[in-house]
Amino acid sequence: MTEEKPLLVIMMGPPGAGKGTQAVRLAKQFDLPHISTGDLFRKNLKEGTPLGLQVKGILDAGDLVPDDIVVDMLFDRIAQKDCHKGFLLDGFPRTIPQAEVLSSKTDGKFNVVVLDLRVADSEIVKRITGRLMCKECGNIQHKSYSPPAKEGLCDACGGELYQRSDDTEEVVKNRLDAYHKQTTPLIGYYDKQSILYSVQGESAPEEVFQNLCNKLETAKI
Repeated sequence: MTEEKPLLVIMMGPPGAGKGTQAVRLAKQFDLPHISTGDLFRKNLKEGTPLGLQVKGILDAGDLVPDDIVVDMLFDRIAQKDCHKGFLLDGFPRTIPQAEVLSSKTDGKFNVVVLDLRVADSEIVKRITGRLMCKECGNIQHKSYSPPAKEGLCDACGGELYQRSDDTEEVVKNRLDAYHKQTTPLIGYYDKQSILYSVQGESAPEEVFQNLCNKLETAKI
């Protein structure tokens, strides 16, 4: 990485791949602000900012939030002082138009590295449909990978475990279809720029994290 350019890391990966968890760890490891578009939406809505009120009106009408508002919200955050040294994006861009807007606004100012966490659809379905949530503390367990010691009860607090209504095979497959339709072109877009680094995400979480760190260190050179 050239010294004068801060690092911009873009995390990609299908729903259920563990992308969010790994993004938080990477941001901490490399001392970068972790920027999740989902968190930004929730923060602006909660605080009633002008952008938040605009988004609320759109969502209340049942419409999708346009790219330009998503970008405005994102760049309002990026303009803050803690992002001047670089930042990690989680959940953006999702489409080619979003990637093009991001590129036009950051072109030449950052050393951009795109990390793509690869997990097979069959594994994603298995992960999500087996997920168990605690009603009391929010702890997440899994029917196969981390089954509760006592059936139906959280290992962390003893609270009741439940399965989210949208954690069904049909819903997961629909989400994956939408992700692939949006993301396949995006992978090609970044691959052509030689800034895409793919990591197999089906190993143990710690191994995946080390592989992501290694890819990022290599990309920085």
